[in-house]
Amino acid sequence: MANTPATHKLPKRSELPDEMKWNLEDLYPSIAEWEKDFQEIKKKVEKLPAFAGKLGESASVLLECLKTEDTISEKMGRLYAYARMHRDEDNGNAEYQALTDRAATLSVQASSASSFITPEILNIPADKLESFIKQESGLELYRFALEEVMRTKEHVLSPAEEQILAEVGELAQGPGTIFSMLNNADIKFPVIKDENGQEVELTKGRYSQFLESQDRRVRKDAFEAMYATYGKQKNTLAAILQANIKKDVFYAKVRKYPSARAMAMDADNIPVSVYDNLIDTIHKFLPEMYRYVQLRKKLLGLDDLHMYDLYVPMVKDAEFNITYEEAKRTVAEGLAPLGEEYGKILQEGFNSGWIDVHENEGKTSGAYSWGAYGTHPFVLLNWQDNLNNMFTLAHEMGHAMHSYFTNRTQPFVYSDYTIFVAEVASTCNEALVLQHLLKTTDDPRKRMYLINHDLESFRTTVFRQTMFAEFEKITHEKVEAGEPLTPESLSQIYYDLNVKYYGTDITVDRDIELEWARIPHFYSAFYVYKYATGFSAATALSRQILQEGQPAVERYLNFLKSGSSDYSVNLLKKAGVDMTSPKPVEDALNVFKQRIDEMEQLADQIK
Repeated sequence: MANTPATHKLPKRSELPDEMKWNLEDLYPSIAEWEKDFQEIKKKVEKLPAFAGKLGESASVLLECLKTEDTISEKMGRLYAYARMHRDEDNGNAEYQALTDRAATLSVQASSASSFITPEILNIPADKLESFIKQESGLELYRFALEEVMRTKEHVLSPAEEQILAEVGELAQGPGTIFSMLNNADIKFPVIKDENGQEVELTKGRYSQFLESQDRRVRKDAFEAMYATYGKQKNTLAAILQANIKKDVFYAKVRKYPSARAMAMDADNIPVSVYDNLIDTIHKFLPEMYRYVQLRKKLLGLDDLHMYDLYVPMVKDAEFNITYEEAKRTVAEGLAPLGEEYGKILQEGFNSGWIDVHENEGKTSGAYSWGAYGTHPFVLLNWQDNLNNMFTLAHEMGHAMHSYFTNRTQPFVYSDYTIFVAEVASTCNEALVLQHLLKTTDDPRKRMYLINHDLESFRTTVFRQTMFAEFEKITHEKVEAGEPLTPESLSQIYYDLNVKYYGTDITVDRDIELEWARIPHFYSAFYVYKYATGFSAATALSRQILQEGQPAVERYLNFLKSGSSDYSVNLLKKAGVDMTSPKPVEDALNVFKQRIDEMEQLADQIK
């Protein structure tokens, strides 16, 4: 996988068949129509400040303001999605670059114009707000949204203090911005030799490919070159990360939270115990990770496993070559347990301009699902004929179907969903497709390849993200206790966590102690645990769907239709997963244990 990229020329956008492109005219039939909405919203944004200082006057004024804000936000979402997705088709297109910039500027203006709304609602006494809702039937729709605003009232300061915090906001972004500039623009990596002995410049994109190389020398060289580069900047990077953590602690203190972690979790109304349960449960299952490390060592035929050996596939000669058409069929078969309604809409997505399939010159890399309220969602792919791309299709269509059901069922105000649940639908799709493939694949090598894929998903999404979450917890607690964070202390904390998580059957190379220096997520603290909880919830739900059938399917579809109409933990409880209990994480990790059992048996079979 680490060969230098082939020199084949990418097709131009105009050379791709229309049936392989998404149909953004479903958002706007023309730029002229986009322009019409743009001008209309611009006028509404200009009029919005007229409500300032009046929201507590009457129920009708409050309702009119909330409806106006919704109209602006809904249209703003459509304006920006249309412009940006067109730009993503070909980033060199100047017309759509300009539209994207205009939409982004208007979005900032809209945010600024509506900034008075939340503070003014918080200034309305609770009994007066309740009387407003009773007087004006239209406000009943906003009851949960208003309760959510009022829930955080004790952490909101006086208007003058809030104004100061708003002014500090730009300064507070400093550490993240500086890290991003250093990490993405200034840092330069050395040249290494690939499998063919050709000199290739190491980049962050190529690094992951090099770590999957079957040539161990390439893996080792890439690993050592990566961390030697960050090592040269470790003092600067430690100072930046410490500044970011101090910023988190500062905000928690002034907002009267017991800790930075409590403040971050309160945003989604998630109990801190969910975080602690995750870490504690992972610790109990670390012996299973040690078994996985032993199995990896055995299958790779290595006497001494190193950190740079963790990403190379354990199974050779079992590649799946899967065309896009085959992938659509397989994904549909794998998701059949979700029922007729789900299957029908999935096919509509496959066949009605939802998906932009192939790579072309100037197209944005990677994959995503996006869209706007009132239209179907869209999916961007850069298709390659392999197993990973088929799982990417299943994953992105999971997001798309979640958005479709929510947008069709919920009013705009509840049409979004939190990050805590965002990865559940996408990962549940992957789990169902994997189960289907395992059920229909007899070839032991191919089964091993599939299980390898799943074990790696567990390792990187559940174990590794929880290790990141534990690092964030330790480092924030040290700053809260008044302890300094130095390059040496950060590296020791990180090294010790790697030893704890991977065990003694692997050589934990000292280089890995610097990995903290290159993780962008650490600048959005207490976020990564959601990957692990989302993966666990999805694993549990996929099992319920396959074992219980229709009752579990109905609960799951209701979850997809719920948007943000209730708190995330409550929505998952109704679906059949209680994330306030350790059980979903335990159940998911028992699946990990079963996968290792089968991998060991298959390894013995094909000796």
